[in-house]
Amino acid sequence: MAYTFSFEKLNVWIDSKELVKLIYILTKEFPSEERFGLTSQLRRAAVSVSSNLAEGTSRQTNKDKAHFSTIAYSSLMEVLNQIIISKELGFIKVSDYQVLRTEIEKIANKLNALRKSQLNS
Repeated sequence: MAYTFSFEKLNVWIDSKELVKLIYILTKEFPSEERFGLTSQLRRAAVSVSSNLAEGTSRQTNKDKAHFSTIAYSSLMEVLNQIIISKELGFIKVSDYQVLRTEIEKIANKLNALRKSQLNS
């Protein structure tokens, strides 16, 4: 079995990776003219959440780790903004929006808790 890196053990990283997969599945249905617009932006922002969590675990100081958790949170808010716009444009169904919104809220809470623990240790 392969070595497990510390970020792979974080529940918030696992959740954010699952969010990426949901975003990729949903954006496959977006209009083709959005391929270089909202589809690309949404996918990149979603990937950024898990990527910043992974990068942050490699940092030496807790302050630096917390910085990357903050960036991950900012990317998550970018995803939320973009799914709100996608819903309003009719690119995603209200039911899919609600699923994504619930996942985003769960991840946001976990990111805030992680950041607080990083700053307080």
